[in-house]
Amino acid sequence: MQVRQLSVLLGLTAMAVACGGEPVPEPVEMTPGLHAFVGARIIDGTGAAAVENGVLVVRDGRIEAVGASGTLDVPADAEQIDVAGRTIMPGMINAHGHINNIQGLDQVEYTEALVERQLGLYARYGVTTVFSLGGDGPEGMAVRDRQDTPDLDRARLYVAGNIVTGPSPKEAREQVKAVAESGADIVKIRIDDNLGSTTKMTQETYQAVIEAAHEQGLKLAAHMYYLEDAKGLLEAGADLLAHSVRDLEVDDTLIALLRDSGVCYCPTLMREVSTFVYESRPDWFDDTFFSKEVDPAVIAALDSPEWRERSTTASAQTYKTQLDVAKRNLKTLFDAGIPIAMGTDTGPAARFQGYFEHGELALMVEAGLTPMQAIVASTSGAARCMEVDADLGSLQPGKWADFLVLAANPLDDITNTTSLETVYIAGNAVPGA
Repeated sequence: MQVRQLSVLLGLTAMAVACGGEPVPEPVEMTPGLHAFVGARIIDGTGAAAVENGVLVVRDGRIEAVGASGTLDVPADAEQIDVAGRTIMPGMINAHGHINNIQGLDQVEYTEALVERQLGLYARYGVTTVFSLGGDGPEGMAVRDRQDTPDLDRARLYVAGNIVTGPSPKEAREQVKAVAESGADIVKIRIDDNLGSTTKMTQETYQAVIEAAHEQGLKLAAHMYYLEDAKGLLEAGADLLAHSVRDLEVDDTLIALLRDSGVCYCPTLMREVSTFVYESRPDWFDDTFFSKEVDPAVIAALDSPEWRERSTTASAQTYKTQLDVAKRNLKTLFDAGIPIAMGTDTGPAARFQGYFEHGELALMVEAGLTPMQAIVASTSGAARCMEVDADLGSLQPGKWADFLVLAANPLDDITNTTSLETVYIAGNAVPGA
């Protein structure tokens, strides 16, 4: 991508010069923080048709104008950035990720520096906003509280704090109060018995959690696995199904509950992949888009007999089989008009922040969504589901200028999101992207 400073006429000098007495144009001083990205195909994230040969004007971190070349005036004092032949799309929003105390495959101290490192990693892969659904401490909240600035150059963060576990309704209510007082953005619970190996939170307890969260003015995101639990959570007032239904095909009752409530569905298909994929060497180990951000020692550890064994357990193979169920359910729910928010559950060991989000888009397309539909689910759709769409998720005037510059068109092939050249957050190029 070539950046060029253009001198534009504001007026003409009164003095004539040589060469036929033609007037000399006066140079224009560029205004700091004002940039015009010109010539790219622009996918605005709303689902509208892409604009060919577009212009995106950014002032002080926010979008000032966007449209086809020739339909809007480029400010004369804007620095013009030539992106001809590229595609611009909004930065991806991960509605279910994690910023945690994992580095590589190991647990480390959870610090502000670690939080910022992980947000930088997400950003370099084009994920510009992350909802961290559990395991978040005051360090993460401190980093979050510094993000409302035009100087930002790493991913934005929203947090769930400690996951509410109960086990009793009284204890659960106390935990919700503590989560709210910690400054969390959303409450998270887990309704799952891990394929029969643990005890599930009771319906009485999760009803109390949901009521307490709403009393505190917070939405409730639910980890779930089974169809019946998804129905129970929706009947109790949950605000986000943070995984796929994986045990059975979804039915008309669940569809009606989702449609009537307006609750969003977050498939996290790559979470299932992570449970079994290391049974053999994944193709992506040889993908430079992956390996450029991964310690070779981590790849070596995952490409070992020990991890092969972990990936061939009965539970891993169950998740492998039920990935197909999850994909069919995604397509069924999408076709029924249920809002979809892209999420991956990245952050735990061997679930790679940033890279897995590109895999999630590819799996959504494999499930039957079009590339445009998958892009919407990862941009404006996720923003609406997580209630940050006033500022994020689409390339529209007034919103933060969080966007990606791609060498190839993802509408032709969704895997072209990996042709990522540059990431901008608040109009700032992300270092190392």
